[in-house]
Amino acid sequence: MNKFCFVIHPLSLEDVARYEPGAKGKGDAIVRKIMEWMPPWNVAHVTGVRAPDGREIEGWFVSAPLLPEQMMEFPREEVYGRILKAIQIGVDLGAQVAGLGAFTAVVGDGGVTINERSPIPVTTGNSLTIAAGVQSFFRGAREMEIDPASAAAVVVGATGSIGSACVHLIAPRVKHVVMVARNETRLRKFHGEHAPLLPCETSFTTNISDAVRRAQLVLTATSSTQDIIEPEDLQTGAVVCELSLPHDVSRRVALERPDVLVTEGGNMVVPGTPRFERVRERGNDFDLNLPPRTALACMSETMVLALEGRFEPYTLGRGIDLAKVVEIEALAARDGFTLADMRAFDAAITPEKIAATRNAAAKRRREVVA
Repeated sequence: MNKFCFVIHPLSLEDVARYEPGAKGKGDAIVRKIMEWMPPWNVAHVTGVRAPDGREIEGWFVSAPLLPEQMMEFPREEVYGRILKAIQIGVDLGAQVAGLGAFTAVVGDGGVTINERSPIPVTTGNSLTIAAGVQSFFRGAREMEIDPASAAAVVVGATGSIGSACVHLIAPRVKHVVMVARNETRLRKFHGEHAPLLPCETSFTTNISDAVRRAQLVLTATSSTQDIIEPEDLQTGAVVCELSLPHDVSRRVALERPDVLVTEGGNMVVPGTPRFERVRERGNDFDLNLPPRTALACMSETMVLALEGRFEPYTLGRGIDLAKVVEIEALAARDGFTLADMRAFDAAITPEKIAATRNAAAKRRREVVA
């Protein structure tokens, strides 16, 4: 049986208790300090992942216990060391390929150095994240009855590895793409190089608020640790698809904009009868804060590579090979992975919720006309 490991880490102080129940109730300052010296550990044993033809794999979620801001602020070599120690735990258990989750895939050069130093191949999982995210993006448009061919779409984080690929995959199906990133010099260069290759109108800006106000469809793929999408900026009936962890969309949107559909892109249903059992608390499942049988697409890419026996550094660095996005999407489908049901702000988006969102958008439009 092929084996994998996937490196995880808490995305917030609230998240820490999901990884280590003993942290519950401790003060924020104490938790942050503990995180500084806490070594990596084996969090969960993954079993029951089975393709339709019977192929089965085994794996482990191993923690590199740093918060996102610590990942970005600590000396890079120290962070690399934490990640490599986490991978080594998986190697000692028999893992043949490793995946990098959340900020472990962002820090430094997007996994290139980690892969060079790792005893097994490493992937960021970004190829399948992109494929699943674009599927979610256009599913949201269908649910809100938006015709992409006549709509403007914003990609926030357009110069990043995920965002840049999404620009190319979205552009053939929309009227206009607005590229957004923080670094104006890099963004201007990116637009100059890529706009001539795209079959739609294009523009670019570093002003997120201005860009979002111009579009019905928004996709976010940033490494920001702060809210960047606010309720006052969104068009009536807009769709926002998040590929970012931590999330980019302010929770105020859920409270103040019932007419807007926010969806988390990149969640997939895992084939078989998967179980993520806590290693330290046998008999208890590790809470991914997702529905049963559901995993992030980056995790799913690592599982697909294990099922396929593709022990290779499939997705690394800042550039994404679009051919690999297409390939991993097909492999995932063959292995039984499917796009998960829509969800946002840690809750399922039911058909009733979607209908209520459409009705709220229609009501808001009537009020504007009146």
